Amino acid sequence: MRKLKLSVLTAALLAGLSSAALASGGGEPLMKPGFSWDGVFGHYDKAQLKRGFEVFNQICSNCHGLRLVAYRNLSAVGLTPEEIKDVAAAREIADAPNDEGIVSMRAGRPSDKYISPFQNDKAAAAANGGALPPDLSLMAKARPGGPNYIYSLLLGFKDEAPAGHPIPEGKYFNTYFPGNAISMPPQLMEDLVTYADGTKATPEQLAKDITAFLNWSAEPELDERKSLGLKVMIFLAVFTAMLYALKVQIWKNLH
Repeated sequence: MRKLKLSVLTAALLAGLSSAALASGGGEPLMKPGFSWDGVFGHYDKAQLKRGFEVFNQICSNCHGLRLVAYRNLSAVGLTPEEIKDVAAAREIADAPNDEGIVSMRAGRPSDKYISPFQNDKAAAAANGGALPPDLSLMAKARPGGPNYIYSLLLGFKDEAPAGHPIPEGKYFNTYFPGNAISMPPQLMEDLVTYADGTKATPEQLAKDITAFLNWSAEPELDERKSLGLKVMIFLAVFTAMLYALKVQIWKNLH
C-alpha cells in the first residue's frame, strides 16, 4: 500500500511538472491578460470576436486553415449574411465532379468550411520552408495554457536570441515556444489591421482579439454552456431550499 501511494504521488508530481513545463513553453510563465469569458459569469465579447476574425481573415488565413468552422457559423461573431457570402466567395474550392467526371473550381459558399489557403499539406509545407502551418480550429484547446499560450506566443518574439540559445537558420526565437526556435516569423505590429470599429490595433490588442476568436472556434458553445450551468445551479439551490422547508414542515411536530 505504501509503495502504491508513493507511485501515485510520484506520477502526480511528474505530471504536474510536465504540465508546468509545457505550459510555459520556452521556460517562462505564460502571460495572463485576462479574457471576458474567464470565470463563472464570463462570456464572449462579440465585438472582440469580430475583430479577432478580421485578424484571422486578413493575416492568419494566409498560412493557416480553420477546417472545423463553416462560414455560416461566423454569424455568431457578428458577421452579416452578406459579409459571410463575400468572405466565402473570396476563395475557390473544388466542386463535385460533373457527369463526365471533370472537377472544376467554384467560389466558396456559406455552407463550406473555411477554405484552406493551400491545396494540400505538402503544398503548405513547401510554401513555408518545410514547416506545416497547423490548423487553428482547436488550437486554444491543443496547447497547455490554452488562450494564455496563444497570446504569449504571439507577443513572445525577440529580435535576438539570448546568449546560449542558438537558433537554426530560418527559425525565430520565441520565449514561449517549446525549444524557443519557431518557424513562424513575428506576425504582429502596430496598425497591421484597420479594425472596422475603429479600435486601435496595437500588438497587444491584436493578440488578445485573435486569441478570443480562436478560443471561440474551439469552444463556440461556451456562452450557452455557462448559461445552462448557471440555470442548473439556481434550480438546484431553489430545489434544495424547498426540500429543506418540506423536511422542517414534516418533522416540526416531532421535536
